[in-house]
Amino acid sequence: MGSIQLQHVNKSFGTHAVIPDASLEIKDGEFVVFVGPSGCGKSTLLRLIAGLEDTTSGQILLDGQDMTAAAPAKRQLAMVFQSYALYPHMTVAQNIGFPLKMAGMDKAAIDAKVKEAAGVLNLTSYLDRRPRNLSGGQRQRVAIGRAIVREPKAFLFDEPLSNLDAALRVNMRLEISELHHQLKTTMVYVTHDQVEAMTMADRIVVLNAGNIEQFGTPMELYRTPANRFVAGFIGSPKMNFVDGAEAAKHGAFAIGVRPEHMAVNKDSGLWRGTVGVAEHLGSDTFLHVNVDGLGLMTVRAEGEKQLHHGDVVWLTPDPSRIYRFDKDGQALAAA
Repeated sequence: MGSIQLQHVNKSFGTHAVIPDASLEIKDGEFVVFVGPSGCGKSTLLRLIAGLEDTTSGQILLDGQDMTAAAPAKRQLAMVFQSYALYPHMTVAQNIGFPLKMAGMDKAAIDAKVKEAAGVLNLTSYLDRRPRNLSGGQRQRVAIGRAIVREPKAFLFDEPLSNLDAALRVNMRLEISELHHQLKTTMVYVTHDQVEAMTMADRIVVLNAGNIEQFGTPMELYRTPANRFVAGFIGSPKMNFVDGAEAAKHGAFAIGVRPEHMAVNKDSGLWRGTVGVAEHLGSDTFLHVNVDGLGLMTVRAEGEKQLHHGDVVWLTPDPSRIYRFDKDGQALAAA
C-alpha cells in the first residue's frame, strides 16, 4: 500500500508561507507529477511528504496513518534526487546495496536484491563498474536501483532528469514510466517540464506560488483548465491569450486559443497578421504571427506548410475550442 494524503498542509518560513494550504489525495499505485514554474513550491511539497522538511501545520497521512511528525526513515519512502549522490569508490552493486547493508541485512540477501533490481533496470552487465565509468543515464538508474531495493511504499523523484541531455531525458522518461508499470508502486515526481508531466502522469498537480491550482489527469488539464494559469502552463506551444474588445465579443475578460486550434489561410479568415518566425520541424510548422491589433500569436500548422517570414496570413480559431476567462483568471463555462 502507498496512499498519501495531505490535509491542509502549510509550510512557512517566518511570516512567508511557501505552501499556504495544500490538500490532496494520491492513490495507491498512482503516478502523480507535481509541476509548475521555478519557485512554486513543488520540491518543498515533496520534501514535506518525505519528512525532510517539517510542516508548520496540517497533516500528512501515509496509508491512513498520521506521519506528520515521523522521521524520514519511519515513512518507508524512497527519494531519488536531481544529483545522483553515488559513492565514487563503490561499484554499482555496492551503491545499489548500500542501504540494505546499513540496515544490517546479510550479504546473500543483499546480493539477491541487487541482482533483481539490476535486472529491472538493465544494469546487470555494469554491476562491477564504478560510477565514473557510467553515462549520466546509467548513473541515474543506479540511484533508482538503490531506491528499489528498499521496497518502499512510494518513490519520490525530485527533478531526476534535469542533469541529462535532451535525448537521455526522453529515454529515461520512458524507462521510469515502464518501471512504474512493472512495480505498480506509488510514484510522486517533481518537474518544471510540462511535457514530462503530460507524458508520464496518471494525474498532475499544477502548483503556482505554493497553491494547488488544479489536480487532474493530463487530458482534464488540457481540455478543461480551471483558470488562465493552468491553461497557459499546460500545452506546448503555450495557449494564445486575447484581452479587450475581442474577448468582450465572447462575453469574457480574456479568451484563450491553443496554437493547434487555429486554421491558417493566405486568402481569408478572422484575424489578419504577418508571419514573423516560421519554425519548420518536419512533422509540424510553428508560425509566430503578428496579428493586427492583437499582438503576437503562435500557430501550429501542418509540417510542410509553405509560409515564411513576411507572409500575410489570416487566422481563424475553432469557435468550439475558445477558452473564456473572467477578470480574476478563472475559467468560464463554454458559451
